[in-house]
Amino acid sequence: MNKEIFISELKKLNIHITKEQLDNLNTYYNLLIEENNKYNLTSITDIEQVYLKHFYDSLTLTKIINLSNQELCDIGTGAGFPGIVLKIIYPNLKITLVESNTKKCKFISLITQKLNLTNVTIINERAEIYSKKVREKYDIVTSRAVAPLKHLLEYSIPLVKVNGVYIAMKGKVDNELINIETYYKKLSITETKKIEFKLPIENSTRTLILYTKNNITSLKYPRNYNEIKKRSL
Repeated sequence: MNKEIFISELKKLNIHITKEQLDNLNTYYNLLIEENNKYNLTSITDIEQVYLKHFYDSLTLTKIINLSNQELCDIGTGAGFPGIVLKIIYPNLKITLVESNTKKCKFISLITQKLNLTNVTIINERAEIYSKKVREKYDIVTSRAVAPLKHLLEYSIPLVKVNGVYIAMKGKVDNELINIETYYKKLSITETKKIEFKLPIENSTRTLILYTKNNITSLKYPRNYNEIKKRSL
């Protein structure tokens, strides 16, 4: 995805990107490649692939929710996808980025300073540990292709405010929805909206699922990591 196509496709998402925002994304890309030569941040390094699979893909979140003046938590953000990209385009968002890899957190801190991004909090911790300590805090929690959906629901829902939302950013997801109703009941959530679409150019499948949180999450959740992996709810 070259920059002209990137700009054109963003307009279809009702995003009219400014020159400053484009410059920030270009700085982001250059720093990503520079730091990726020192330690592994991403396997995707070609500029057109980064613009498609990291930058554009991150912004498809706007297909399912309006982002403005809200507090958002990105679980397993990696090198800042989607969180940092969302912050560049929606500067009024207050963002928390949760990432267990220390080197990736250092990179996120570096790009945040380089771009003078404010209201960005970086948490170097496993998601299930963070969500044991921080409860019912965020308007929106999201994660992009991090772990199985059932695991993500258990990690993420405790962080969401009552009446707030969790949004899973996935590829093909049908197999992950098998026997998932127990999670909806025990975590007190409702699947409110699901959108499936094709990524431009390569036509790979993407799925966004929005869950609304109905009640305070039981303190039993999330369980520890081994239990989550071993046994479904």
